[in-house]
Amino acid sequence: MSTEPVHGTWEPRPAARWEDAFLTGNGHHGALVSGDPDDDRTVVTHHTLVRPGEGDDGHRLPPRLADRLPLLQDRLLSGDREAAEGFTDGRPLRWVRAFHPAFEIRLRRPDGVPDPEGYRRALDFTTGVAQAAGAGWTSRVFVSRADDVIVQHVTGPGLTLDVSLDHRLPGAPTGLGVCHGAVLTPEGALLSLRARYPGSDLACTGVTLVAVTGGRTALAPPGVHIEGARSVLLLTRVRRHTGEADVVAEGRALRELLGEDPPSYDALLDRHLPLHRTAYRRVTLDLAADPGERLLAGSELLARPRSAALLERLFAAGRYHLLSSSGLFPPRLTGLWTGDWDTAWSGAFTNDANLNLQTASAAAAALPEVTEALASLIQRQLPDWRDNARAVFGTRGVVAPAHSDGESGHSYHFSREYPLHLWTAGADWLLKPLVDHDETQGARDPRTAAALAEVALFYEDFLTRTDSEGRLVVVPSYSPENRPANASWGTVDAAMDLSAARHALLTAAAYHPEHADRWRALADRLPPHRINGDGALAEWARPGLEDSYDHRHLSHLYGVWPLDEITPYDTPELAAAARRALELRGAENDSAHGHLHHALIAARLRDGERVAHALGQVLDGDFFHASLMSAHYPHRHVYNADAAHTLPAVLIEALVQSTPDRLVLLPAPLPAYPSGRLHGIRTRFGATLDLTWSPDGATAVLRPTRNHRIDLWTSAGAEPLDLVAGEDRVLTPKAR
Repeated sequence: MSTEPVHGTWEPRPAARWEDAFLTGNGHHGALVSGDPDDDRTVVTHHTLVRPGEGDDGHRLPPRLADRLPLLQDRLLSGDREAAEGFTDGRPLRWVRAFHPAFEIRLRRPDGVPDPEGYRRALDFTTGVAQAAGAGWTSRVFVSRADDVIVQHVTGPGLTLDVSLDHRLPGAPTGLGVCHGAVLTPEGALLSLRARYPGSDLACTGVTLVAVTGGRTALAPPGVHIEGARSVLLLTRVRRHTGEADVVAEGRALRELLGEDPPSYDALLDRHLPLHRTAYRRVTLDLAADPGERLLAGSELLARPRSAALLERLFAAGRYHLLSSSGLFPPRLTGLWTGDWDTAWSGAFTNDANLNLQTASAAAAALPEVTEALASLIQRQLPDWRDNARAVFGTRGVVAPAHSDGESGHSYHFSREYPLHLWTAGADWLLKPLVDHDETQGARDPRTAAALAEVALFYEDFLTRTDSEGRLVVVPSYSPENRPANASWGTVDAAMDLSAARHALLTAAAYHPEHADRWRALADRLPPHRINGDGALAEWARPGLEDSYDHRHLSHLYGVWPLDEITPYDTPELAAAARRALELRGAENDSAHGHLHHALIAARLRDGERVAHALGQVLDGDFFHASLMSAHYPHRHVYNADAAHTLPAVLIEALVQSTPDRLVLLPAPLPAYPSGRLHGIRTRFGATLDLTWSPDGATAVLRPTRNHRIDLWTSAGAEPLDLVAGEDRVLTPKAR
């Protein structure tokens, strides 16, 4: 039996639902692999596939409200708690453009498979290969990071297959204009499917090259029929475009990838592996799980929600899926995958919690690929962020939207109950992982520096109103997605907005010493957080605004996580108030992101029992599909990547936390997992870390890349630690 964690998962049956299909991707293309031996369906996705909008495109621009802003501020500051409800241009709520699948590649065996009893499908996290096998045949699928192509290789004696591309997926619009193509070439059959969106000149076109070894291939529109083959190799790409796609040119590009004659699956895989496997292997978690449980199918493990083997596998699967969905963009609400055109909440990038939670582990879990994908998205959208600042607030600089489809960064998704156009903290939260990355690397990315400067410029122009004591006021202000118990949603001095403004100004000052005095002075004039009558950190610092505790978001504790503004070490009184706020917070609708956000904050507050409880809500709540992708609600309701991608961050934060000047070991250990090893963690002071722990004690090995003094915190307290680049340090902290 294995004594090492399993870096993959498997099932004894094909996926009956697309939600259970194994996932593979390269951050551009994605594939959902069912592994059915008789009718194998591989759903193809691509990050750019969003439906064009309907109606007036003017409603997809930020509302021009800047000339009305002074009056709104006057009314809010005078005590009118409903004033923001009219701060709109009258448009209805408009969702961002919806993410959708392209089509599915279907491989049907007219005569069936003779011996289904030997069937097994598996997903190897180290390679990204989803495999199904039985009765002498094997089908393997991966998405190449080297060649940006979906590769499927089927082998077996005398293969007889019907191959086609099928657009008929759940929710596909009835007006979709579909055109199929199939031609035979010397290198193989070339299949194409173009789907033109209703009422639009936009379309998406998929091209699949089918290279057959042995046997006979004949056209069988809309696909091909293959008899007696030894192997079938399929290469697939999809593009979203205007006009007509050049299928011939795409087919030529796919043929060039084949290289050898006969074409080699192994050569394609060999080019992919160094990019994927190296990234995946950087960090591993071993919880000393039972060797027998490590060998169980994923669905069997999910029936044992407190198994250490399950948590090991979910940690590995979370990093795998996060890496696989990050490239052109970071992960959407559904990662990179969906099998349904009616994707919940448009499959958007949701910036007021979800995207930020999903990317929370990027720096510590050594996935710069994720950080780069996030940086790329931000860079493309900065011009739109500038439009938001000018149109809504009349300022220089940038304001990030709460939702995006990837194409637009304009703020146009808002309503009376969700005045998301008033939210100003988004840019700081989205840039935080990039700052963390810079700290791990010990170098400042000029793109991050430039974006931070624009955030600071926004605050220079926006923070002009003061209270009776001369402190600056954030007005209007919004705490996603909550409201005071005695006021409307748009209000004054939300705790998140205060923390974000302070952090953005101070961080921008650190990146730009030439402006440091000005921006630090502005940050110093912001009001402090307020502790309410319950002893809790108030969600709104403005006196008189009452808290609403039963809510899935924990926006007011932004200063605890992901920031380091409120900590048990530097601000113990505020940390105690934050802990009280966490105790009072309800779970509202039991969304996965709410539970894991709660766990991340609890870990920063050194509350291991609360981390374990929040994590247990997800593990016990039947949130995970057999694919090990997660759902938004309990009982696998609404396909969603929040839990899958956030869970690794929760486990890391419970075991190791770092800032540029501090290392905390085992801040919130989980009693159910008394022994283990976490390998390869990156710290924000420029060292990698391996941590081993057991009931007998803990050992940490630090490998610093630069000279630095830090404070080492353990349960016994703090001590200074001098690190020297290139000199490993072995730490054996003593318990209190």
